[in-house]
Amino acid sequence: MQIEHIGMYVNDPERARDFFVKYLGGVSNDGYYNKNTGFRSYFISFENGARLELMNKPELCDSKKDLNRTGYAHIAFSAGTKEAVDDLTDKIREAGYDVVSGPRTTGDGYYESCIVVIEGNQIEITV
Repeated sequence: MQIEHIGMYVNDPERARDFFVKYLGGVSNDGYYNKNTGFRSYFISFENGARLELMNKPELCDSKKDLNRTGYAHIAFSAGTKEAVDDLTDKIREAGYDVVSGPRTTGDGYYESCIVVIEGNQIEITV
């Protein structure tokens, strides 16, 4: 088995789509809209075949997203090298996003940075 895609509800799917396309090399489809339910989505495809579905519908409940919560913690993207992690982290920081850790080598040997983007959700950039 392999993960086919990950779905993520967001309040602003266009802003989320633009982040994943601009900074993480994703390619977006043209989007989907169901006029009967108000559901909208974009599929973002990445080089290795992974896909992310960014979804929105009326009346979403947007609870506070404590970084130390149970459930899904982050989505990790491989930049390929330490230098690429550093460069991408700097670019994202300069764009005004909150870098909450790194770049650094973690205790388990990962070289990474963690950024809070997309409505309080965490993205990890690693080698």
